[in-house]
Amino acid sequence: MALYFNWYVLAQSAGDAAQETAEETKQLLSKITTWKVTQAILIVLLCYVSLRIIDWLIIWVSERIAREWRLQVKQFIPVLRTVALGTTVITLMNLFLNLSRENIIAVTGAAAVALGFAFKDYASSIIAGIVGIFEGSYRVGDRIKIGEDYGEVVRYGLRGIRLQTPSDNTVTVPHSKIWTESISNSNAGELEAQVITEFYFAHEVDTELVTKILYRAAHTSRYTQLELPIVVAMAETPYGTHFKLKSYPLDARDEFTYQTDLTNKAKKAFAKYKLAYPRLLDMEQN
Repeated sequence: MALYFNWYVLAQSAGDAAQETAEETKQLLSKITTWKVTQAILIVLLCYVSLRIIDWLIIWVSERIAREWRLQVKQFIPVLRTVALGTTVITLMNLFLNLSRENIIAVTGAAAVALGFAFKDYASSIIAGIVGIFEGSYRVGDRIKIGEDYGEVVRYGLRGIRLQTPSDNTVTVPHSKIWTESISNSNAGELEAQVITEFYFAHEVDTELVTKILYRAAHTSRYTQLELPIVVAMAETPYGTHFKLKSYPLDARDEFTYQTDLTNKAKKAFAKYKLAYPRLLDMEQN
């Protein structure tokens, strides 16, 4: 009899708890109607259209103003996208939830638990993206390398960024990479980024002549930002002499075009003076 009574009490308690949970859910959720569902669909569509317009408009403006302002204008993209997404989420919550003070605390706690268990990686990327906006680890227009991926940041999304690689591929990298990967940023919001063009010659080459040719190639290229330093560095290797021409293009976008232009100019002069390159036999012996 006592055992039966205990089971009855436990069942009654469970029923009361379930009823209380149902009542709390009813208090939290507002009445769902066809009109509200229609509104929600329209709000989501409006958010999608707004995001596309933001991306298109900011990029359109940035490509038509003075070149030195292009990257600064593009930094509005992640901020405006965050505002649009945040406004949409808050509007939907107001539509379907009774957001009293107690309910806001309940929703926040439930969302934190859900994100913690079910969407841990996604939440980590969102938080990292918000942190990245303020820290400036990378911005739209920056040329960065994360892990094995290198390219220009063409989009700053809620979960990650999109890189346009030199081979014209689009790579999506989650923001959470900033917790675990080192980030190399070539221009850090500036229009110019240093370009290193490398050359190799035999040990007996006239190093002063090579240095003069490289300086002249950089100074005569139409892509060179002459207000920034041009440096020629040299190092001896087992197979020859290694030269590095370090200079800056006017626009970081022209990195590979600029490098090609410098190489063409320099090689024409090298051929004129018949400068000796490292011999294949010497390289194989070393």
